[in-house]
Amino acid sequence: MTCPICQKPSVPEYTPFCSKHCKNVDLLKWLNEDYKVPAEPVALDEEES
Repeated sequence: MTCPICQKPSVPEYTPFCSKHCKNVDLLKWLNEDYKVPAEPVALDEEES
């Protein structure tokens, strides 16, 4: 398996990443909303508000 950030071989300690650096880069991408999970908007009923 290769690291999804830099394509180097993954290291068991940081799987699926190769290093702590790449693991943190991935986390920052999630926190900055660079990655998004597709979803459809949910309509809220007035009773749920």
